[in-house]
Amino acid sequence: MKSAKSRKPAKAAESAKSGKPGKPESHLAMVRRARRINRELAEIYPYAHPELDFRNPFELLVATVLSAQTTDLRVNQTTPALFAAYPTPEDMAAAVPEELEELIRPTGFFRAKAKSLIGLSASIRDNFGGEVPGRLADLVTLPGVGRKTANVVLGNAFGVPGITVDTHFGRLVRRWKWTEQEDPEKVEAEVAAIFPKSEWTMLSHRVVFHGRRICHARRPACGACPIAPLCPSYGEGETDPEKARKLLKYEMGGQPGQRLSPPPDYPGRPAPAPGAG
Repeated sequence: MKSAKSRKPAKAAESAKSGKPGKPESHLAMVRRARRINRELAEIYPYAHPELDFRNPFELLVATVLSAQTTDLRVNQTTPALFAAYPTPEDMAAAVPEELEELIRPTGFFRAKAKSLIGLSASIRDNFGGEVPGRLADLVTLPGVGRKTANVVLGNAFGVPGITVDTHFGRLVRRWKWTEQEDPEKVEAEVAAIFPKSEWTMLSHRVVFHGRRICHARRPACGACPIAPLCPSYGEGETDPEKARKLLKYEMGGQPGQRLSPPPDYPGRPAPAPGAG
């Protein structure tokens, strides 16, 4: 594994900044730089994966709905008891709302989320034979399911390529000048045009991994970033290498990840279960 410590942000990072007088970056140059960033991220995070624990499409769908406005870790600590109580769409559709709300309370917005979970489960039961549909057009008809959630499920449960535009993805692709759009659907469309469809799902994982571990919202670890030479926003965060390394999170910072049951190739430590200290 190539870590942030084994790669040094070159002084050439300064040359990656856009907006040089008289030398704006061409679209072709941006596309080439974007594809190189993707290749670099693939080397840095060869183990990139969805950070929600799941065993089937229904569990991934439910976990993704619960992940709104909370951490994947909190969802992963909540779903074992939830799926023990309601293992199928039929079970969850028949849930007593107050009992479901209590189980998912730690994820926040539990009343609205419970309503969505009961609604989507009833729709899967009534309209799709009890099976989570594998088409975008069908998934977005489910209560509480938008394009982002649908693309997560399609890409990771059905192997259908999709770009997942969450807050991390949107922040990074704007920092990298791949797009200036703020609307998630417009971001998705512009980024999709840069990369082959076969890359969409893994690109999403790599970008989100980088956003969670290095390129943070408030204080990016620029001085420990292995793709600094390719970043036009280098310098927005901490550029001192030693100080920047202290900002690294999860396995990059020697800390547990967000999954209680991570994939076998994940190099970090599993997250702690609830009450595990």
